[in-house]
Amino acid sequence: MDKITIRDFTADDAPWIAETHGALYRRGEGFDETFQPLVASILEDFITRSDPDRERGWIAERGGARVGCIFCTRLDDKTAKLRLFLVLPDLRGSGLGQKLLNECMSFAQSHGYEGMQLWTHESHRAACALYRRNGWQLRASKPVHSFGCDLVEQSWTYSFEL
Repeated sequence: MDKITIRDFTADDAPWIAETHGALYRRGEGFDETFQPLVASILEDFITRSDPDRERGWIAERGGARVGCIFCTRLDDKTAKLRLFLVLPDLRGSGLGQKLLNECMSFAQSHGYEGMQLWTHESHRAACALYRRNGWQLRASKPVHSFGCDLVEQSWTYSFEL
């Protein structure tokens, strides 16, 4: 198997991220056509408004092909937000998710954030288990109807040791 590398996100990665999120969530979760444009708008906002000193995105590649991504964005001066975390299905369980999560959390801590937040769905059991293993705390869980599906939204937080 080719070595997996992690590099910084560039605007050229945005179409792949939006299309891949749309396809995987449509196929795996039954999401409707409103999800992919939401991902594209999050990326557009990141490209045009992010602070390069406090926000960053990463792309995982294997053999020159994109296989995952993760973003650290600013929620406020003290809190970073983990966004757009994705690992292609054939690499789930390989340790790539942990590697991307480590990159994101290390960046947040080294750039002055006191903690992090993320939003996900209960159906993402492997990701939720990864968060829990890394010290994240589930703070809220509620049923919603989003993207054409009945889902259970979750909010998670992490506090860095001060």
